[in-house]
Amino acid sequence: MFTGIIEDIGKLLDMRQKHQGAVIRVGTALDLDDVKLGDSIAVNGACLTVVAKDSGWFEADISHETLDATTMGQLSPRSELHLERAMALGGRLGGHLVTGHVDGVGRVVRTTSSGDGLDMIIEAPHDVARLLVPKGSVAVDGVSLTVNSPLADTFRVTLVPHTLEQTMLGRLTEGSQVNLETDIIGKYVRRFVLGGQESDPKSVVDEDFLAKHGFFDKGDQ
Repeated sequence: MFTGIIEDIGKLLDMRQKHQGAVIRVGTALDLDDVKLGDSIAVNGACLTVVAKDSGWFEADISHETLDATTMGQLSPRSELHLERAMALGGRLGGHLVTGHVDGVGRVVRTTSSGDGLDMIIEAPHDVARLLVPKGSVAVDGVSLTVNSPLADTFRVTLVPHTLEQTMLGRLTEGSQVNLETDIIGKYVRRFVLGGQESDPKSVVDEDFLAKHGFFDKGDQ
């Protein structure tokens, strides 16, 4: 589990094929002393498992599914990467709960200055966009952001100066692709409300549903 607060901007040192997936070596200034083999590090929002490390670098496996579902397969030598170590139990949750399981790849539509910040419009796959709510949370390349003005297939985020200084989001241009992860709490709420059957019109939250699940006794009305 992660928080969406970027700890370091790393660099891709090497990427080599491994079966249907790949192995990457990432250079970093992070203190890796307390990172064990098998631990997780979020790389541009994708949770990867550390398989080797030394001072100043770590290696991680990337499955073929991750290559297909994220922007990881588009990386080039010396690409800069958002890095975050897994959240320590009892640590501060500075962003929001981020799993590192990317839901889809979005595309930057437009960026405009907004005072000393930056407004960014991002196009999202429909299955991702429908889980976004006003003032909710979304992870963009692993960065925890607040959703503004969600529409059918786009949403707007505002990047404050600190985010522009500590991440690479301010360098994105029209057409740039980004990894998107929606709020896990919203996913569970939607699943609960729809009963896992989105096409079933009977799967609605009404008085009968709430009474059945013990939220109140209809006889008390």
